[in-house]
Amino acid sequence: MQLDLCSDETATAPSTATHQGLSVADEALLRLGAFLRDQNYRFTTTTPLTHNRVVQRSAVDGSHLTRAFGWSLPFYASDLPVPVLRILAEAKALAHCNGLLRSKVRFSTLKNQLFAHSAFPTDAADSVFFGPDTYRFARCVESVLNSQPISGSAPGRFLDIGCGSGAGGIFAASLMRPGVELLLADINPQAVRYARVNAALNGLKRTQAIHSDLFQKAGGPFDYIIANPPYLVDDYQRLYRHGGGEFGIALSVDIVREGIPRLTESGRLLLYTGSPIVGGVDQFLAAVTPILDASPVTFDYDEVDPDVFGEELERSAYDHVDRIAAVFLNIKKDG
Repeated sequence: MQLDLCSDETATAPSTATHQGLSVADEALLRLGAFLRDQNYRFTTTTPLTHNRVVQRSAVDGSHLTRAFGWSLPFYASDLPVPVLRILAEAKALAHCNGLLRSKVRFSTLKNQLFAHSAFPTDAADSVFFGPDTYRFARCVESVLNSQPISGSAPGRFLDIGCGSGAGGIFAASLMRPGVELLLADINPQAVRYARVNAALNGLKRTQAIHSDLFQKAGGPFDYIIANPPYLVDDYQRLYRHGGGEFGIALSVDIVREGIPRLTESGRLLLYTGSPIVGGVDQFLAAVTPILDASPVTFDYDEVDPDVFGEELERSAYDHVDRIAAVFLNIKKDG
C-alpha cells in the first residue's frame, strides 16, 4: 500500500521551546509522545512486508491511535481528539491525503520505552528507521551490559554512532548506572532531531545528539561504543539503508576501524549489522578480521539470525549472495 504524497499542515506556534536544544516543532512532538504514553499506547514495528500485508486487509484491528501512529494509516479528523490534531500540526507532522489526514511520524515501543521515528512507508532519503533490527540490536546490547558492566565507579561515557532514532543508545543507557553520559551521533539531521526528542521523551538527562559523519565530531574516548549501521545496497543510497561498498558492509567495517582507537582501556565496541554470505563465506567477518588481528582487542562474534531481508536477493546487487545474516560483534579493548 503506497500512499500519495500529501500536503503539509502547519500551525502557528509560540516562539520559544522549553527543553534545551528542542525547537517548537520538537516540543510538540515530545508532547505527542507524552500523550501516547499516558494513553498506554504500545506498538511493535514489523518488517515492511508484514506491514503491507496487514494494512492491505479491509479492516485493521486496533485503536485509532494505533492505526494512526503505528500502522501509519490515513484517518478522519473526528478519529483523534482536537488537541492531538493541533499538536501534530505544531510538530509539522500532519498531512492531507485525499480528503483524509495522516501522521508523518510514527511511534514504536521497545520494552517500556517509546520512540518517535519516520512514518511508513520510509521512502524519503532522510527517513529514520525503526524495526525488527532495532529489537534484535537491543537484545544483543542488553545481554552484554547485563553480563559485562563497565568497571570502576564512574558512570561511564557511551556513544551510539549512526544512532537513527536513538533507540539503541537510549535503551542501553537505561540499563546502566545513573549518570551515564550518552552521545547520540548521526549524519542524518532528521535522525538527530528524533534522537534528541526521544532522549527527552524517555527522561534521559546527560544526553547530547549531534550531527556527525561517523566519528568526525564525536571525540572520545568512550567506555562503550554501540552501532547498528545500515548494511544493505540501496539503489537510491538512502541514509538509513545504504551501507556502501560492494555488499553494503563498508560503513560497518569503517566503524570497527575508526572505533577501536576511541575506546578507553577495557572499553567495548558492540556492533550489530548484516553480513552477506557468499559461497559460504561471511563477507563482513572476512573484512574486519585483519583489523581485529592488528588491534589490541579480544572479540566475540555471533550470527544472530541466519536469514534477514531475503527479498533483497531478488536484486542484481545480490546475484551471488547466498543469504544475508544478522551478526553481532562484541569487541573489548585490552587494558
